Amino acid sequence: MSLTLRTISREQHLAFIQSLPSASHMQVPAWADVKAEWRSESLGWFDEKTGELVGAGLVLYRQLPKIKRYLAYLPEGPVINWFAPNLDDWIQPMLAHLKHQGAFSVKMGPPVIIRRWEATSIKAGIQNPDVKRLRDIEADFIEPRAFEVADKLRRMGWQQGEDGGAGFGDVQPRYVYQVPLANRSLEEVHKNFNQLWRRNIKKAEKAGVEVVQGGYHDLEEWQRLYEITALRDHFRPRPLSYFQRMWTALNTEDPNRMRLYFARHDGVNLSAATMLVVGGHVWYSYGASDNIGREVRPSNAMQWRMLRDAYALGATVYDLRGISDSLDETDHLFGLIQFKVGTGGQAAEYLGEWDFPLNKLLHKALDIYMSRR
Repeated sequence: MSLTLRTISREQHLAFIQSLPSASHMQVPAWADVKAEWRSESLGWFDEKTGELVGAGLVLYRQLPKIKRYLAYLPEGPVINWFAPNLDDWIQPMLAHLKHQGAFSVKMGPPVIIRRWEATSIKAGIQNPDVKRLRDIEADFIEPRAFEVADKLRRMGWQQGEDGGAGFGDVQPRYVYQVPLANRSLEEVHKNFNQLWRRNIKKAEKAGVEVVQGGYHDLEEWQRLYEITALRDHFRPRPLSYFQRMWTALNTEDPNRMRLYFARHDGVNLSAATMLVVGGHVWYSYGASDNIGREVRPSNAMQWRMLRDAYALGATVYDLRGISDSLDETDHLFGLIQFKVGTGGQAAEYLGEWDFPLNKLLHKALDIYMSRR
């Protein structure tokens, strides 16, 4: 297939995304409005013979301080045929275009899964003192074509970070936790939860925890819980304006793109979460909880409701997003994987993020700048 690449309109870009079973929420045109501090562009790959749009990518451009050169970033993209034998013909025109646009470096995250581990394998690994990382466990599924993609990228001159993108080293998580929903009944999904999860869901029901959907006007209440969480878990929270912008941008593009949930008990909101939907892929994207009311298990009740809603939307996967690859119980991120493994789903490893230095000197300068931040 001979390909040409050019800038496309948001309408063309959105129509292409809507024609697919799913794509990352960071590759929809509206994500550009969420990331308002970046300049953005929609790229389209066309089949020269038919003139058909066969691939798309959202590029975010971040300007270097004081000079008119940019870092070009395609989060969890571009959305192309990654397993095409002629991957070069997809990637090279993109690099030429981005260089022409003033980019000194390109970062992208191929949406390609390389390995999967079932919950049972991870649980066995956690109990084995010799196992320290997910990679130490034999994967239940390996995608051989993903290794070919990695080899092709290396041959083209793409690079990965020192740690190969392990854990949270990348901008986007390399390891995620997913509950597959395709061709399964809700009963099967529920049965696959571990005993503790099922007990906690029941406990929340008995205590009278109710899970409700909120709207734009409830984002201030979301922010209250989110800031409590940030203080407790020692991270810097995003401002309320970020979530307001996210809500407006995403739901203007598609009224069902972003949802907000609260789990409440006796009229008090105890936990909250945001959910994102693109085609058959549903993400639990941000979570927050109060320091009180944990004994009535609001978070389990909320996840079960969100999962059921995702199922009702016809989702093929419910994605709990990032986990660390560490299975060491003393690791501060271990609780995250432990909570998510309880859903009985699968850990998945993506190819990770890759960099292409178009200008080696400026790329190196950016590396030094980022490491000092």
